[in-house]
Amino acid sequence: MTYPLKGDYIDIHNHDSKPEEGVFILDNLMAHEGILPVNMKGMTFSLGIHPWHLTESNQFELLELVRNNASDELISAIGEAGFDKLKGPSLELQRRIFEEQALLSEKFEKPLVIHCVRGWDELMASHKKVKPKMPWLIHGFRGKKELALQLISRNMYISFWFDFVVRTEATAPVRSLPLERIFLETDGSGVDIRDIYNKVSDDLQISVEELKNQILLNYFNLFRKIDLTTE
Repeated sequence: MTYPLKGDYIDIHNHDSKPEEGVFILDNLMAHEGILPVNMKGMTFSLGIHPWHLTESNQFELLELVRNNASDELISAIGEAGFDKLKGPSLELQRRIFEEQALLSEKFEKPLVIHCVRGWDELMASHKKVKPKMPWLIHGFRGKKELALQLISRNMYISFWFDFVVRTEATAPVRSLPLERIFLETDGSGVDIRDIYNKVSDDLQISVEELKNQILLNYFNLFRKIDLTTE
């Protein structure tokens, strides 16, 4: 398993990534694609069932694939899993498979990466039911600060959607959240993570290096790893 180093930019959610000098990437693997991780410098992986690609007919096959590979040391997180009211199967099927993945997160002591579109009530209800000890990471967040703070109060981390966080209107929400709970991502967009760090560091009125150090610390807290960079 590889870990981010001090000075790395951390891209906490990407797809179809390739190693990039100076950038540590958490690459998301979707169970329906059947692709498993390969050890590469500067990269680690999450594996899960995205609600868009979940059906009544494939649910058991996909869940079995995640179960069988969740212990792989190259897989640092489960997901992305979640709720989507705009695209996907019934909410009942989404809920059932989401909670199965949440239980795998608990069993293997790996954080859960979450996709959520207009399904916040369902997400909160599942959180109350599962009562997870492992932290959850909301990827692609573009909501209001009140929602973000509610999620953070439940031991969740917030990764801002790449297109939202570079907008002027994102400045106030970014400033309103505790720095120890935020991450940045590119989500397979091809956007340079360095540009996102530059914008957010300006919003927060701190240096890029300070932001990199904070997100590095957030990474080790999220994944409950010892900070190897201090040894």
